[in-house]
Parts: sequence; C-alpha cells; structure tokens
Amino acid sequence: MELSKVRSREEIIAQFKDGQTIAIGGQTNQYMPDRLIDCLLESGAKHLTVYSIDSSDPGHGVSLLLENGRVDAMITTHVGTNPLTNQRIQSGLLKAEFNPMGTFIERIRCGGWGLGGCLTPTGVGTDVEKGKQKLTINGKEYLLGLPIHGDVALIKAEKADTYGNVKFRLTGRATNSYMCYAADCVIVEVEELVEPGELDPDEIDIPAPVVDMIYVRKGEKKPFCPMWQRAVAKAKAKAAEGGK
Repeated sequence: MELSKVRSREEIIAQFKDGQTIAIGGQTNQYMPDRLIDCLLESGAKHLTVYSIDSSDPGHGVSLLLENGRVDAMITTHVGTNPLTNQRIQSGLLKAEFNPMGTFIERIRCGGWGLGGCLTPTGVGTDVEKGKQKLTINGKEYLLGLPIHGDVALIKAEKADTYGNVKFRLTGRATNSYMCYAADCVIVEVEELVEPGELDPDEIDIPAPVVDMIYVRKGEKKPFCPMWQRAVAKAKAKAAEGGK
C-alpha cells in the first residue's frame, strides 16, 4: 500500500479542471503556494472561482490567474493592493463578493466543519448586507454568512513528512490552516520534506488524513515573509547611512 502523498508536477496539474472552485491560502504574496499556482496556470483550467484573502500584488500569486483570464469570480476580503483586479471588476470581467476578514475566515471554517453558516453583526446597515439573509436574535440583528467550500485547496507550508503531516511557520497558519478543511482535494506545497517520525507531534499543525497531495518546492526557497525581508533590508540601509 502506497502511503506517501508526494506527487509529481504532472500529477498535480491533472487535478485541475474548468469551472472549479479553488481555495488559495496566504495573503498579499506572503505564504502563497506559488509553485502550485504555476501548476494551475499550466493546466489551462479556466472559468474558475477563487476564494482568497486578497488578489496579491500584480505579477504575483492570485493576480497571475486574473491576469491570464482564468478567474470568473472571487470571494475575498479586499483587492486594494492590486489595481488590475479593480479594473477587471469595473469592466465586468470579474465578479467579486467581498466579506469582512473575520466573516470570510468563519465562512471557510463553517465549510470545513460542516456547519450551516455563521452569524455576525459586522456589516449590518452597510453595503455588506446586500443579498444576505438578516436574522434578529434577542433583539440584535445579524447577517448569515453561508459556508464556503472548494473543489481544490492550494496550501503553502514550511515542512511536511511523506505521510502528509504538515507544519506551518509563524502566521502561515492564519488562512492556510482553515482552508485545509474546506476543500475536497487538499494540495500542500512545502519547502522541506522529511520522513515520518521526524516531525515532533507538537509541531504538526495539520494531520495527514486531511492532506491529499504533497508537492515539494523545487529550486530556491522562498523567504518566509518577503514583506518582512524588505523591511529589514530597508532598516539596514537606513542604519548604514547613519539613520538619516
């Protein structure tokens, strides 16, 4: 019996089809499954619905799918870092549903846990409530956020063993850990692959039964937080100039 969940690039590409709903972990280029997004692009799949915290910066992550015309609809929290996304929305090329960030995560959690939805007062009396069911409980109004569930989830992690036990790094847990439970097929891109037993049980963020496929990132390792790397470089440059 084959217990290893490590798969080739070709096997990953074969998972994608037209019209799928794709969950993509990470946010604003941080902890983003870049190599899996490359596989999705290479598959040629189109008319996708994507749910992700944001649409990344132009030329990166989720934005590459939008720029190549693969995405028809997005469920997200904001697109403020990407003017290209706004252009596609305004021109009618992209349908977007916006959610407060907490509501977005709760809807994903409900999709993963098999719940009927979440109730939140956030957005009551604003544009957010348009098209949503409103309930009054104990005299207080709430919006019903329906569960979000995808066909495929693309996840980025620091490390995994061949069985599929996964370890995240720092805030990489933020969205990735929820999205692992809210899709029929969960594919995890990792920086490092280890043998079963090498991960301490306390290190494991997502257990093997949740994960369907592991893809080992080839070539250079991506900085765990490019935004932080840029901030550190800027601070060092400023210090070298005497703090001016």
